[in-house]
Amino acid sequence: MHTKGSQRTTHSGAARSLLSQFKDVIAGDEGSPRRELLRSVDSTLRLLRPGRVAVEADRLARESLKVATGISQVEFDQRDWRFKDPAWQDHPGYRRLGQLYLAWCAFINAVLKDGADADSAIDWRDRERAKLAADILTSTLAPTNFLLGNPAALRECIDSHGKSLFAGTRAFIDDLRHNGGLPRIVDDSRFTLGDNLAASAGAVVHRSDMLELIGYTPTTEQVYPVPTLIIAPQINKYYFMDLAPGRSFVEYATAQGVQTFITSWRNPGKLEAHWDLNAYTDALLDAVDALCEVTGGEQVNVMGLCSGGIQSSLLLNTLAARGDQRVRAATFAVTLLDWNVPGPVGAFRSSPLLQAVRRLSRHRGVLPGGDLAKMFVWLRPNDLVWSYWVNNYLMGNPPPSFDILAWNNDSTNLPAALHSQFLDLYEHNLICESGALDVLGHPVDLKSVSCDRFVVGAIADHLTPWQGCFRSAQLFGGDCTFVLSNAGHIASLVNPPGNAKASYFTGPAPTGDAEQWLAAASKHSGSWWQAWAEWTAQRSGDPVGAADIDARRQRHAIEAAPGRYVRERTG
Repeated sequence: MHTKGSQRTTHSGAARSLLSQFKDVIAGDEGSPRRELLRSVDSTLRLLRPGRVAVEADRLARESLKVATGISQVEFDQRDWRFKDPAWQDHPGYRRLGQLYLAWCAFINAVLKDGADADSAIDWRDRERAKLAADILTSTLAPTNFLLGNPAALRECIDSHGKSLFAGTRAFIDDLRHNGGLPRIVDDSRFTLGDNLAASAGAVVHRSDMLELIGYTPTTEQVYPVPTLIIAPQINKYYFMDLAPGRSFVEYATAQGVQTFITSWRNPGKLEAHWDLNAYTDALLDAVDALCEVTGGEQVNVMGLCSGGIQSSLLLNTLAARGDQRVRAATFAVTLLDWNVPGPVGAFRSSPLLQAVRRLSRHRGVLPGGDLAKMFVWLRPNDLVWSYWVNNYLMGNPPPSFDILAWNNDSTNLPAALHSQFLDLYEHNLICESGALDVLGHPVDLKSVSCDRFVVGAIADHLTPWQGCFRSAQLFGGDCTFVLSNAGHIASLVNPPGNAKASYFTGPAPTGDAEQWLAAASKHSGSWWQAWAEWTAQRSGDPVGAADIDARRQRHAIEAAPGRYVRERTG
């Protein structure tokens, strides 16, 4: 349903702009990756059985007749933000509109999504492409994305005498000019690094061309002598682990007596296009050397997060190959190492598409963080695109002011060499095959890594499915504890104790099938942070006085946290 006159032009043009953003999810405005992505979706549609369309079309026709006559039993899911307004239940016109839309969604899902799932001959990557196509299509054409199809927005427009629509149009024009046509997800004007984000007390104790090593001030009288080095993703800035007080993992870890250090990666530009896995691994080896010097110890624990977990695995492999046993224990959180585990990101695993994207980043020297963000938002379009479309443009409200969203908006680049290698890992699954990848002159064989491990997955993770994280737990040697957290990719990490909704599962050793492990696991209320702190304490030595260790840290201080690199913005 559309508005009249200029409103129709505005909304239809805006919708076309948003759809073009999906086409440009990875590669900006160039045409080749766009064509390859759409071609992969088209090939998925051709794999589906034509007879299923006729069957489902007949079912849709019969349900549409029930909707028209008011006897449809289609129900609105109260968890769906789009249909929370009472008008969807009380107003006969909106009730019929919503039921017809949901019946049509069921038709699309049956033809694309369920049809692919039912055919075992279809590769799981094609299934994911079908699911992505279905989600993009159904979420884009929801009636709530248009003024007359959204009773809450229409009511706000009338009550505000059109001010909400004026504010929304102004926001839309601003986003077209300054945000690539996507609705802004956050008002980050209230957040300042070192003040209410990345605010934990500490200092940069080591700096190289690639990273700063930040060491945090102990907050307990005694600390464990073996420090923990958190290896942040190269894809994002580190401070999602040090958000606002009360929500900071760094704050929590130091409160448990854990000596906490974290990598703050430099944001690369075109001059750093050559930075690759060798360079990043070498930088981490230097960081381990520096950490041992700062603390006066001979061992460290490491904690790799997402793509930082990939880099951690390569660091551990290099140390094992050199006979270096300084890493006592390792944690991996939301880290995918086996890319053959089915997941939504498999929708983009098309060789021509990846080659096109590789050429673009090589030409520019970097993959801009904004391009990567576009890909991720279209994996969940209803929540990460259209909810903000409705809030910002139809309701005329400012975007929310939330710390995780502010961090998410502070994107970083990937150097072209590293990006190309990540695509190789993704396409050819190199880490899992012993000897298929060489880093710093050593073949990668994860079974050679025998330190104890603590592996965390997230049950609602759409980027690194928990079954894939479970598989990561099985790739190394040594003992492993697997923990399954609630929430999604980032919310599972920003999971402080005291959250009434937080929970996690623990169970037997992570062998065999992931679903069988979950069936045998026990659910606990609270945060996995607590289980991690207990596990880490057992592998960090007997507590010692914090004053002398902190004095050593202060002697190595270069500048106060959060340091220089986290503030850099490279275009």
